Amino acid sequence: MTRAEDLEEEEEGGYNMKIEILNKNEREIEFIVDSVNPQFVNALRRTMIGGIPILAIKEVDFYENSSALFDEILAHRLSLIPLVFDPKDFVFREECSCEGKGCARCQVVFVLDKKGPCIVRAGDLKSTHENVKPLYPEMPIVELLEGQSVKLEAVAVLGFGRENARWQAAKAFYRYYPVVEKEGSKTEEAIKACPKGALKKENGKLTVSKECDLCGECMKVDKDLVIKGDETKIIFKVESVSGLSAEQIVLKAVEILENQLKDLKKQIEKIK
Repeated sequence: MTRAEDLEEEEEGGYNMKIEILNKNEREIEFIVDSVNPQFVNALRRTMIGGIPILAIKEVDFYENSSALFDEILAHRLSLIPLVFDPKDFVFREECSCEGKGCARCQVVFVLDKKGPCIVRAGDLKSTHENVKPLYPEMPIVELLEGQSVKLEAVAVLGFGRENARWQAAKAFYRYYPVVEKEGSKTEEAIKACPKGALKKENGKLTVSKECDLCGECMKVDKDLVIKGDETKIIFKVESVSGLSAEQIVLKAVEILENQLKDLKKQIEKIK
């Protein structure tokens, strides 16, 4: 069942921003943002994708690898395993009191030692931090045949998705809310032509629902019909591909943007 929540904020001299949550679970969230502009929403999207600190495996030392996969391929697979972690527990290496040497505050070490025949899975990685573990323990890494083995040590650190895909927090995308700008002369034909079933006739007026993706099929049938996207009303969807929940990603992105704007304001004030 679709759950909707409305949040309305009004600032002095500003404007109202209305948020309606359409769907929400641990890994995904979809919501409508009203009274905004594409520039703000795109900044939010880019922050969600590449501007949130994520913990991921960066370095791998192999002590033994007789599997069918090269060291580089295994290291690549390990780096893309989503890790559950608490952002409050870690800092960047360059900001740590250990000066980048590596400690419990800036890195997590994983150990893997498996012999075949078996399928090595993400849950086989043994972590030095009790609260850090693979999000999907059943995720396969490599299959070992009889006599094959893998022994390695991997180090996970914080990073940004804009630096490497291993640190990408989420997939985030948005689209404009559809509105009927002008009704045409072939309403019934247009309704039947819509592949999403988004067009309806209500109280003698043509309406369009959020399911419309502006494909234009209805307007091909009815040349007079005009449906456009409202640039001030955005349908936003976020899918987490990291150890953070979708809600955590949205809230963290807003916090980061707010801090960046505060820093920008301070820099501008210095110029005066």
